[in-house]
Amino acid sequence: VTHSIPACIGSMTINSKQLDNESPVSIFAVNKCYETVQDGTFFDGSGFAALVREGYKVRSDVNISLEFRTTAVHGVLLGVSTAKVDAIGLEMVHGKLLFHVNNGAGRITATYEPRGTNSLCDGKWHKLQANKSKHRLLLIIDGNSVHTDNPYMQSTSADTNNPIYVGGYPADVKQNCLTSKSSFHGCLRNLILTKGQHTELFDFSRAFDLRGVFPHSCPGAEH
Repeated sequence: VTHSIPACIGSMTINSKQLDNESPVSIFAVNKCYETVQDGTFFDGSGFAALVREGYKVRSDVNISLEFRTTAVHGVLLGVSTAKVDAIGLEMVHGKLLFHVNNGAGRITATYEPRGTNSLCDGKWHKLQANKSKHRLLLIIDGNSVHTDNPYMQSTSADTNNPIYVGGYPADVKQNCLTSKSSFHGCLRNLILTKGQHTELFDFSRAFDLRGVFPHSCPGAEH
């Protein structure tokens, strides 16, 4: 077994002596247990999760779906890039949701602007779907859709080869389709990427790099 148990552990004794959970000698990717808990993964606003170490290839078509819950108006949701310009990115800026794509010829953006600035940042679960189909973009939030057509019609493939960064990204990593550097603060669940017939549900506990991210449990109310 190479990954940690997604659980709460308490009142541990060794040779009848109770271990002190409150002041450990060292700690890594361990959070407090919550009185009320929901399914999902908690992002504390300081880091990110890195998935697909060998690099994720977006190319011409991809469909991303996830659910999120936050009270912050800024935050990176997801980014896949290259060292060049090809990339995709999902982020929240001033309470709006932006889906950026660069197929190599220039960045285009589908923007979902809710009626109220805080209506996506109300601490409730919201469902997001972002679809890139060649040069077309479609963003659906809670059933409301925004379409954007790419003027660079001959450029259809985002030739990415970097990992998928969720909830933020390292300072030394370039992200060509993200404008925000703010890490996401809140909860994410049901991250699914679909390409053609291949659908993948990502388990954050199997990320190759996790910083400030606590898989499998969200506090019932924002802490």
